[in-house]
Amino acid sequence: MPLAGVSKSTLVEGVTARLEELIVSGEWPVGFRIPAEPELVRALGVSRNTVREAVRALVHAGLLDPRPGDGTYVRADTGLDAAMERASRRWEAIDVLEVRSMLERDAARLAAQRRDDADLAAIDAALSRVATAADGRLFVEADAAFHEAVVAATHNTVLIELYAHLAGAVRESVAEALQADSNAHDPSHEALARAIRGGDAAAAERAATTLLAVAVAAFGLDSRAARGQPDDIRAGTPENRIAE
Repeated sequence: MPLAGVSKSTLVEGVTARLEELIVSGEWPVGFRIPAEPELVRALGVSRNTVREAVRALVHAGLLDPRPGDGTYVRADTGLDAAMERASRRWEAIDVLEVRSMLERDAARLAAQRRDDADLAAIDAALSRVATAADGRLFVEADAAFHEAVVAATHNTVLIELYAHLAGAVRESVAEALQADSNAHDPSHEALARAIRGGDAAAAERAATTLLAVAVAAFGLDSRAARGQPDDIRAGTPENRIAE
């Protein structure tokens, strides 16, 4: 979708809509640095002030992220993503992990039942990244890619899209768990991949439960009790762990 001029009426709204289309369509993906203001002015055939107002509107909507001295980057590709990002700043990592556990248990079970060869290849590639991650930052990204590949193997479009909207919060929760305990991951990644490959839905669900329990446990046994809720909300008791 190339940049092109817009009608002179409602210029700011028109330019805002045009830029938003580029973001939503994926032509300007998340993390992309958008063209500099002079280039946008030339391409769209409007004034500098019009471009500036349109960009400001998308910054306010949470779709763009201005970085002084560097440029303006795409922060989210939908208004829902932007809203989720804003809301996630109020969420506690342990709550995110518990919601992940709810979603990923069923995702693991469905993935074992529905995966195809392409799904298994994606899971194996992500698993290799997890195993070779040299530091916490690389592990966070590799872990996210692994779980996204598992969710993709469910072939459930609603679950896939919902999980994608949680991506930022998921990464932050994993990073926070690693800060609390640098060993907040275990061989259950391999167990989960193996169960999905073997089509064993029950084993896949158990492996997913164990994986999330390890991360939740990194926050300490008192994190849930301090809020007046029972510790057995987490499934990470020793008797539930999977023997490797």
